[in-house]
Amino acid sequence: MKKVSKLSGIEKNWLSYVVFLFPMVAFSGMVTYYFPGEAIWRQWTYLLHAFSGVFLGTASLPYLIYHFRRTLGIRRPWVSLSGIALVLVILCQTASGLHIMIAGQEESFRWVLKIHVISAHLVLALLAVHLILHRILVATSNRIEGKSRNFQLSGIAILVSVLTVGGATAIYSFVPSPYRDEAKIKPYQWVYGQHPFRPSQTETISGSFIDARRIAGSDQCGTCHPQIAEQWKASIHSQAASDRAYVKNINLLAQKKGMAATRYCEGCHAPVALLSGQLTEGGFHGGKANTLANQEGVGCMSCHGVDQVRHVKGVGSFLFAPKKEVLFADQEISILKKIHNFLIKIQPEAHRRDMARPPLSSSQLCATCHAQFMDKELNKWGWIKMQDEYTAWLNSPFSGQSEQNFAHQSILRCQDCHMPLVSGDDPSADHNGQFRSHFFPGANTVIPWLNGDHEHLKRTQEFLQSGKLRVSIETPRRIDATRSRSISQDTVRFEAEPPAYFNLGDKVKINVSLSNIGVGHDFPGGTLDLNEAWLWFRVADAENHIIFESGGLSAGNEIDPSAHFYRSIPIDRQRMPVWQHDLFNMVGESFRNVITAGETDIVKYEFSIPYWANGPFTISAVLRYRKFNNRYARWALDDESLLLPITDLARDALVIPLRMKPVLE
Repeated sequence: MKKVSKLSGIEKNWLSYVVFLFPMVAFSGMVTYYFPGEAIWRQWTYLLHAFSGVFLGTASLPYLIYHFRRTLGIRRPWVSLSGIALVLVILCQTASGLHIMIAGQEESFRWVLKIHVISAHLVLALLAVHLILHRILVATSNRIEGKSRNFQLSGIAILVSVLTVGGATAIYSFVPSPYRDEAKIKPYQWVYGQHPFRPSQTETISGSFIDARRIAGSDQCGTCHPQIAEQWKASIHSQAASDRAYVKNINLLAQKKGMAATRYCEGCHAPVALLSGQLTEGGFHGGKANTLANQEGVGCMSCHGVDQVRHVKGVGSFLFAPKKEVLFADQEISILKKIHNFLIKIQPEAHRRDMARPPLSSSQLCATCHAQFMDKELNKWGWIKMQDEYTAWLNSPFSGQSEQNFAHQSILRCQDCHMPLVSGDDPSADHNGQFRSHFFPGANTVIPWLNGDHEHLKRTQEFLQSGKLRVSIETPRRIDATRSRSISQDTVRFEAEPPAYFNLGDKVKINVSLSNIGVGHDFPGGTLDLNEAWLWFRVADAENHIIFESGGLSAGNEIDPSAHFYRSIPIDRQRMPVWQHDLFNMVGESFRNVITAGETDIVKYEFSIPYWANGPFTISAVLRYRKFNNRYARWALDDESLLLPITDLARDALVIPLRMKPVLE
């Protein structure tokens, strides 16, 4: 009896902790589940639920041990069974809760949260059943003892929860905001009217400036999403402001048109500088080394902060809204940063909604920057349309809105090609462990080559060589072809496919087809005035003597000017090429040649077979690509000896026999 009495006393001591903590956990849990949101008081409630849950689990373990030891010999099967079931569900809830606290609510483990919620409701139900059975089947003296005190503790616990959350919320309201949403540089020049960011088309939800820290912070995002952050760092997006060619051009624009004119570019290349009010006399554009805008480029919030697409004409045509405030955002104290990250980890639903806004899944998001025009306010001439990948995509067979005869079996957005699903360990990964790649593979081979980033250069080249373009040499057929001198009927001869061969001295016509079968927009895209895509066509005999060539390279890595090019040549008012990408001088184009998505370009070549040639002939055609033409690259990168990498995108070859022209008898 003394042993039972001792066990009962210890059990009651632990029960006091359980009775106090259980209502606190249950109350805060129900509030967070049935009243979700991102209000500050709710965030404090999430923290209260998490930490009180840890204490409850710690107190429940010894209580359950002593409770089972004391009641082991009591023969009340229904009470025992309900108690055992309750303990099993509590263990399940505790395990799922610990998993959420340690690993967070990862997308691929959403089922853990479901288990936690279901087990929480089951705990309440089984506890009620257990207490009712205990009241009915156990002696009155045992069931009445301590009941009043337990009710008091439970009431105090709920009161303490309310006061704790309310008090913490009230105190936090007096903590000054770390942000200053005002122009970084004063006085701020209003050169292009009463809109703070013109000639950029970018807008903010407040209609005014935003603290740079609310736009930057990609490194902070990387503390929870390290794999995505590493991918982004290798991408061209992260280097949109620090790219040496961009720095050269933005400096040229600032020199010719003033610092305010750089807003035209910075909405897409350095939104941190634009939206924080840095782009005015006395400020620094994103090309300035070691500035926040330069280091950030197009960071996480540059896309995830887009709340609306204003229009699809580009030049940064988006509405930016900062992310919702989470406790201790942008605090320098280490423990506060950890609490901030922990809160997002255990309750990411609001963060998920905030960072996965509707524009992110639409190709229109890409149109805000991958489309471009110039207006009279900057070029002093008139409205000029420039690159426009979005309209090209709309007209392609991949958009589902094209009238072309052949259409893709399903709609493919920009994101499906440039942000393919990859496997990895990231909190945002789906149930298959996949998330969207943030390497953003495209066509910029210069930046990774200059940086010595061989992996990203290889990744980019593999993307370019992934079969989206096709080169096909049409096999030359001869109506007058003969296999022998035997006489045959014309009906037999013309129904058979004639063989392909050349005779010495023949004048030959060859057609080469270049098909855009997989690029979701025109090929090439982007900065057509800077990029070079061309067809290298070559005919050689059996001893590799060149019979005919178009598109070859000279010793200085210059392309044969007679090559068949895919590019544009913008011109200024004097009809001279705008070769430095100083598009504020552009008034039109003297040349433009692209392959529309889903269509084919046919290039015709003519040459003669010399009598000295030895057969057979090899005809080859290669579609080649180089980011930046030599003239621009050597100016922009300040290197006259620069030899930029060339990528072969697609190729085809034919071997054709050579014959002597037959002598007619």
